[in-house]
Amino acid sequence: MTTGDDTAGTTRGGGASQPPVVQTPARAGGTNTLAARPGRYAELKTEHGQTRIADGVVAKIAGMATREIPGVQAMGKGLARTFGSLRTRVGASEDNLSTQGVSVEVGERQAAVDLDIVTYYGQSIADIAEAVRRNVIERIQRMTGLEVTEVNIMVDDLYVEDDGQQPTASRVA
Repeated sequence: MTTGDDTAGTTRGGGASQPPVVQTPARAGGTNTLAARPGRYAELKTEHGQTRIADGVVAKIAGMATREIPGVQAMGKGLARTFGSLRTRVGASEDNLSTQGVSVEVGERQAAVDLDIVTYYGQSIADIAEAVRRNVIERIQRMTGLEVTEVNIMVDDLYVEDDGQQPTASRVA
């Protein structure tokens, strides 16, 4: 997965010893590291002080923004959804599920987001994905001031709603 148009083959999360760099042509100087740093937070500096935003905060914003879109039925891959459902049934807080299916990489001024979602059968996956992408970018940028470089969406499954009909009798004995 590439982290920007100007990276020429640099990928996030690769096995290289040097952290990947995202080129940002709009800024003078043009680079901003998206690699994980000790402490795992974005650090926004102004002349009046610093603001640190934990990666988990960015992930929670992305998860909540994704769930705001009507075509998203669930988040996470199959096994994670199953365990999440079990945790909810035994009384675990749904707050813990807000980052299920969300992976973020946060740099000093930028963030990249990967999402695993389940959509409803019969709805346009392309429209849902675009709506999710727009909402996640808008929420993260407005709430944190971080530039979102990419939002990658993996549609992991389709949810087929039960039509309420009783199953037909088996054709074999």
